[in-house]
Amino acid sequence: MVIYRAYKFRLYPKEEQRILIHKTFGCSRFVYNYYLNYQKENGVQKSFNLCKDLKELENNHEYLKEVDSCALRCSIFDLEDGFNNFFAKRNGYPNFKSKFARQSYRTSLIRSTYKGKEYSNIEVDLLTRFIKLPKLGRVKIRGFRNKERIEGKIVNATISRETTNKYYVSVLVEEDLLVEKVTATSIVGIDLGIKDLVITSDGIKYSNEKILTKFEKRLKRLQRKLSRQVKGSKNYLKTKEKIARIHAKIKNYRKHCLNDIANEIVDEHDIIVTESLKVADMFKDKRKAFNKSLSDASLSKLCSLIEWKSKIKGKYYYKINTYYPSSQICSHCGYKNNEIKDLSIREYDCPECGVHNDRDINASLNILLEGLKLHYNLQSLV
Repeated sequence: MVIYRAYKFRLYPKEEQRILIHKTFGCSRFVYNYYLNYQKENGVQKSFNLCKDLKELENNHEYLKEVDSCALRCSIFDLEDGFNNFFAKRNGYPNFKSKFARQSYRTSLIRSTYKGKEYSNIEVDLLTRFIKLPKLGRVKIRGFRNKERIEGKIVNATISRETTNKYYVSVLVEEDLLVEKVTATSIVGIDLGIKDLVITSDGIKYSNEKILTKFEKRLKRLQRKLSRQVKGSKNYLKTKEKIARIHAKIKNYRKHCLNDIANEIVDEHDIIVTESLKVADMFKDKRKAFNKSLSDASLSKLCSLIEWKSKIKGKYYYKINTYYPSSQICSHCGYKNNEIKDLSIREYDCPECGVHNDRDINASLNILLEGLKLHYNLQSLV
C-alpha cells in the first residue's frame, strides 16, 4: 500500500537564508496573484499554458530569477487546484493572497544523475540534523529525535513562517507500506461528546481538557490590549505575536491530547466503531457556549486520527449512520425510549427491562453492536 506521510521540522535559517525565504514568499505570492488576476480577465487556463508564460514574466521582473523556480511553478499548480475545487463545489472562488497572513511556499523534488551518482535538490540528514533545500542550501533542523533516517521517496517540501516568527519545513514522503490486516480479537464502540470527549463501550471515559478555556483569560487580556494600540506600531506587533504564541500553545496542546487518545484506542483494539458526525450541522446550534466547546473538542480531527492510525496498523475502522438513535435504544433489551432525546437526562432506568443505563456508555454499546453487524456483513462479502 502506497501512503503519503509528512514530516514537519523546525527550521533554523541563517540571516541570508531567512532573507531568501522571505523573497521566495513574496515572489510566490506575486505569481499566484498575477495569474489569478490574469484568469479573471481572460478566463481559466491550464497550468501548462501558464508555466510557459512564466518565462516571459521572469524576463519582465528580474527579481523573480533570484528565487527557486520550482516554487513559482508550484504557485501556478496551487491556483489550478483552487479553481478545480471551485468548479467541483468543494470550495469558494480563489482569493488573492495577503502578505499579512501565514506565509509559505512549496518546492518540488528534482532528481538527476551525473557520472553514475544520483543527486536531488531536497535531502534530509537526520544524523547531522540538516536539510538541503533549493537555493537555500543546508539549513539546520530539529525534530524526530528517535529517527535515524526517513524511509521512502521525498515528493516535495513546504517551507512556512508562522505568525509566531518560527520557521518550519514539512517534507512529504511517498512510502510503500506493507500492511496486513490483523486477526480481530477485540472491538470497541466509541461515543463522542462535549463534557467527556470519548466514552468507550469498555466504560472508560476520556475527559474533555477544554484547552481553550485554560488560556481564555490571558487571550482576552491581550486582545483588549491590542485593540487599544496603534495598528502597525511596534508595540502592536509585539502584542500580536504574544497572541499568536498562545494560539500556537493551544494548537499543540490539543494535538498532543488527541494523539494520545487515538494511540491508546488503536493500540488496544482491533475493531473501532464511531459515529459518523456532521459537525457543520452541529454548529447550527444557537448557543454560543456550545459552539465554542464543540470547536475546542475537535471531534472531526480525532476521528481522522483514529481512521489514519487504524489504516496503517491493519486495524478495522467503521462509522455507523449519522442518524442511528444510539442514545435512545436500550443496549440490553433493544427498547427505544424517545424521552431520552432530552440531553439533560444522563442516567435512566429502562421502562421495559428496568436496567439502569448511563446515557453515554449505553450509546457506545449500541454503536459497538451496530459496528459488529457492519464488520460481519463486509467480511462475508470478501
